[in-house]
Amino acid sequence: MQDRIDASVLDLKEKLVSINRVTKVVKGGRNFRFSALVVIGDGEGHVGAGMGKATEIPEAIRKAVEDAKHKLIRVPIVGTTIPHEALGVFGRGRVLLLPAPEGTGVIAGGPARAVLETAGVKDIRTKSYGSNNPANCVKATIEGLKSLRTAEEVARTRGKTVEEILG
Repeated sequence: MQDRIDASVLDLKEKLVSINRVTKVVKGGRNFRFSALVVIGDGEGHVGAGMGKATEIPEAIRKAVEDAKHKLIRVPIVGTTIPHEALGVFGRGRVLLLPAPEGTGVIAGGPARAVLETAGVKDIRTKSYGSNNPANCVKATIEGLKSLRTAEEVARTRGKTVEEILG
């Protein structure tokens, strides 16, 4: 398990992924609320996603940002891309993350693009399978990014040098 990342020391930018109006039918009629999905990141390898729900849109966004700050993760970035390919799975949503050469740009659908851009990944190719629900796509992308490890981390856990691993 990773150490908790302190959100107060990072320069976080937020990106609103989706707003959804949810309805609860009660005896007196319908109660409307708004659900917001927000991705935050510093563009230098930290990213988090959160959801918030409230009667007003700005309040829902504020709650989502607070939730995202508690769920920050560190993303290993090698140069401008990710160290290796990964598959993130959440529910029926699957997001395949593939490293790309410099100059490729971020080739990704809406929800996955929001996560990768706020994380600071400049060159990557992705393919989303299964669910096109924004919440599941965002969470699957974050699961994929969580599974990434650099050659240095693998070498350290195995007690070998990087040259032996890549050899």
